[in-house]
Amino acid sequence: MFILGMDTATPQVGVAIGGSANGGTVLAEVRIAGDRRHAEQLAPAIQHVCNESGVRLDQLSAIAVGIGPGLFTGLRVGVTTAKVMAQALRIPVVAVSSLDLIATPLLDGNGGRAHALVVPVIDARRREVFSARYRVVPGGVQREGDYTVGSVEDLIADLEAGSEHVLLAGDGVSRYREQFAGLDRSEIAGPEFGFPSVTALVQLAAGRVEREEFVQPWDVHPMYLRESDAELHWQTPR
Repeated sequence: MFILGMDTATPQVGVAIGGSANGGTVLAEVRIAGDRRHAEQLAPAIQHVCNESGVRLDQLSAIAVGIGPGLFTGLRVGVTTAKVMAQALRIPVVAVSSLDLIATPLLDGNGGRAHALVVPVIDARRREVFSARYRVVPGGVQREGDYTVGSVEDLIADLEAGSEHVLLAGDGVSRYREQFAGLDRSEIAGPEFGFPSVTALVQLAAGRVEREEFVQPWDVHPMYLRESDAELHWQTPR
C-alpha cells in the first residue's frame, strides 16, 4: 500500500508518493516553485508521480497533506484536493504542519544535532512570517511552543534575546535574508531547505499510518493563524 503526499502552503507545489511501510520510502517526487498557480499545477503533479512510480490511486492507503500555515489560496487548493480524493477513495488523511516539513530534514541525522534550535520561517506577506521552534531531544524531535505569526523584527528580536545557536530555514528567511543575516549566533540553511519537504511528509505519514494516527477527510482543516487580506478588507469600516 502507498501514501500520496502534497503540500501547497508556499509558492511551491510539492507532491510525492511512497510506500506506507519501511519508513515511507519515496518512489517519485515533483516540486514546482515560483508562480503560485497551485490550482493548475497540483493535479498534473499528482498524475506525474503516479505515472513515475507506477502506483494507481486505488492502491493508496492514505493521503498526507501539509496544512500550513501559509498562503491562503495555496492552502485551500491542497487541503481541498486531499479531502476530496480521500473521500472518493475512502481512505484516511494524515495532516502535518508545513513548518514541521521544513524543520524535519534539518533535524534528521546529524543535520540538526549541532544546533540548539531549528527555526523554520514561512513568508506570511505584510512583513510578517509564520514560524516555530524545534530541537533534537533524546528519542526524537520536539517542537517548543506554538506555531506563531508576527513581524520579522519581532521574531529576530525574540531570537536575539536567547543565548542559543539557531539554524534558520524557509522562504521567509530568503525573503528577509538581509535582516536575518544580522542575527547573532545564527546560520541560514541552504536553498534546498527553503520549502516544505514532501519527502518528509510521506515519511512522517508512514509512521502515523502504522500507528493509526490519522483522521477522516472531513476533520482536516487548514492552519491559517490569521485572517486573509480579503477578510480584513471586508471588516474595515467605510
